[in-house]
Amino acid sequence: MGNRFRQLLKRSDFLVALVKALRTGREEFHRVVWLLTRSKLLNAYATSHQVRKLQIGTGSNFLKGWLNTDYCPLSSEVAFLDAAKPFPFQDATFDYVFSEHLIEHLPYTGGLNMLREANRVLKPGGKIRIATPNLEKLISLYAPDKTEFQKRYILWTTDVWLPEIGQYGECFVLNNFFRNWGHLFIYDRRTLQLALEEAGFTNFNCYPVAESDDESLRGLEYHGEIIGAEINQFETMVLEAERPK
Repeated sequence: MGNRFRQLLKRSDFLVALVKALRTGREEFHRVVWLLTRSKLLNAYATSHQVRKLQIGTGSNFLKGWLNTDYCPLSSEVAFLDAAKPFPFQDATFDYVFSEHLIEHLPYTGGLNMLREANRVLKPGGKIRIATPNLEKLISLYAPDKTEFQKRYILWTTDVWLPEIGQYGECFVLNNFFRNWGHLFIYDRRTLQLALEEAGFTNFNCYPVAESDDESLRGLEYHGEIIGAEINQFETMVLEAERPK
C-alpha cells in the first residue's frame, strides 16, 4: 500500500505540492489552496468584466472591479500571485495594471520581471500605474535648510520605528527605510522609468497620490490610510506608463 501511494504521489503534481505544503508549514499550505482555487477565480473575473484590471499586491486594499492578487491573499476573493514569476495570464488580457508599495519589496531584477510580465498581459494601449517610495524624497532629508515637514518626518520616523536609538538624524531614517518592512530596492523616478522602458513601456506620466488623467486610475492608493496621508504624499511617487499600440 505504501509503495502504491508513493507512486500515486509521483504522478500528481498537486498531491506532491500538498504534501510539501503540509511539511513546510501552514503558510505554504494556504498558498497551495490558493493555487487550486485561482483558476476558478480568474475565469469568473474574465467572463464578468469587459474592462479588465489587475492589481498586483492587494494587501488589504481590495478594489471593486479589479482582479485583486497577492502573494499572501487575505480573503477568498483575492487570487494568489507571485509578482516575481511569470503571471498565469495570456498575452493582452488586461486594460490596466496597478501596484502600490510592492515593487520595492522585490530585488531590482525581480521588479523588472514583474514589469515585463505586466507589459505582456496588458492589451496594446493598456496602462500601468506604479506607486512606490521615492528615494529622492528620502535623500532630500539631508537638505541643510529643512522644511518644517521634513523635520517632523524625521521626528515621526524615529519615534515610531526607532525609539531605542535616542537621537534624531537622517542617517537613521534612511537606514531604517532600506532595511525595514522587507524593502529590497528603493527607486528614484529615473530608475523606475528606465525599468519601465526596458520592460517595453512608453508615454510616462508622474502624478500625485490618488490623481490621474484616467478616471480608472484615480483614487486607488491605500497606503496613506496606514501611515497618514501627508507622510504618504511625501514618501510616494506614482508613475503611469502605456504599452505601445
